[in-house]
Amino acid sequence: MIPLDPSDRKPIGRTGETVSAVGLGTWAIRDYRGAFEAYLEAFRLGLDNIDTAEMYDNGGAERFVGELVKVTGRTGIFITTKLLPQRFRSRESTIKAARLSLERLGVKEADLILIHWPDDIASIEEQVRNLEATAEEGLTRYIGVSNFTLEELEVARSSLRKHDIVVNQVKYSVLDRAVEEKMLPYAIREGITIQAYTPLERGAVLKASRLKEIASKYGKTPVQVALNYLISRPRVVAIPKAEKVEHVREIVGALGWRLREGDIEVLSKL
Repeated sequence: MIPLDPSDRKPIGRTGETVSAVGLGTWAIRDYRGAFEAYLEAFRLGLDNIDTAEMYDNGGAERFVGELVKVTGRTGIFITTKLLPQRFRSRESTIKAARLSLERLGVKEADLILIHWPDDIASIEEQVRNLEATAEEGLTRYIGVSNFTLEELEVARSSLRKHDIVVNQVKYSVLDRAVEEKMLPYAIREGITIQAYTPLERGAVLKASRLKEIASKYGKTPVQVALNYLISRPRVVAIPKAEKVEHVREIVGALGWRLREGDIEVLSKL
């Protein structure tokens, strides 16, 4: 049984560093102006990590994060970005792509760079060694992966020289709990952080009747219950997107409390 984690701060790998248990995603933002005000509000309310990728809006999402950083300052915001798999076929292409991402972000160094998903041409060993080069070159503090299976993650970790994988970013929600079978227990045991993307299933959690029932019992919304379920798990950070200030305030309401174990068990059977 997966233990309950009451903390609203989650470790990043075994680095000794923590981030807020709920962060901010930037995939498919439709209204950058509205999102800008919403994300500034999120930072004000204590969310301190943001996830983006070179692929999102052809670099537009990274530039959006860069504009946020101009206003907030670099200190206190943990920035994760993801590079396309084909970038990791050589050290040179990896370094070039990372530098272009940093240019769009307007920072000298990312906190975390991920392989967006495994490449189907280069081996896992080759990909992660080129990923490791970004840390060796001072372009990122930490490295990780996204959409890696447990077997791919184990190969990746065994192929590194000096650094370790601190994060695997995967699809994970109360309605899609596949990672709980093998990946999450492994991550808890090995000290790897799981970043859960699409945690609200593009709004599908709003339609789940059992979620609504439990939410009403706590005086919370289905969104807050869905996020709380995830962050109740050790080493799980949820990264929803929120383009409006009221949505940000709602997701922040997932923090500061925990579902009871009986309700977590009910939700784990949805």
